[in-house]
Amino acid sequence: MERTVGSRELASGTARAATMVQHFAAPIDDVWDACTNRERIARWFLPITGDLQAGGTYQLEGNAGGTVEHCDPPRSFGATWEFGGDVSRIEVRLREAGGGTRFELEHVAHVPDEAWAEYGPGAVGLGWDMGLLGLAAHLGEQESGVGPDESAWAASPEGVLFMTLGSEAWFEANVAAGTPEPEARAAADRTLTAYTTPPPES
Repeated sequence: MERTVGSRELASGTARAATMVQHFAAPIDDVWDACTNRERIARWFLPITGDLQAGGTYQLEGNAGGTVEHCDPPRSFGATWEFGGDVSRIEVRLREAGGGTRFELEHVAHVPDEAWAEYGPGAVGLGWDMGLLGLAAHLGEQESGVGPDESAWAASPEGVLFMTLGSEAWFEANVAAGTPEPEARAAADRTLTAYTTPPPES
């Protein structure tokens, strides 16, 4: 997977952008259906309700919801990503490439400088890494134990290794974007700890 970190100029000001690109052997129509069919989304990501077309709203169980802002089957869709009082945006772009599908996901968010310095791009990136691993497994391209109960998988030995490798990749992307290496390393370490520390037992 390719990971890049950048910024976007929006009407509301400068926003941070984390972009992931992955190639799937599956044809574009199959990848599109996996990303837009409610029944299939629930099998690799989370149960979802709502009207998954332009202007419709959606809600992921126990996670984000939002509004589908545009949809161009089977090429792209964009939606708001609303969670915990914060509103960001996701954009998914697909195109045929190398006999399969080039999948691009961009997550754009206004992140306060102090929060970015604390956790860096991995705060959102590692979550999407797990999601795309689930998508790859759903498409039959990769073995994976990741599923809707991501927190349990992330704390397993397999999950910790996957998250460690992903954290390193986001660290490298952050440095490539201009963040000083010591700051990027500290942020990556904090984020990895947050993702891999099991929640306290109640």
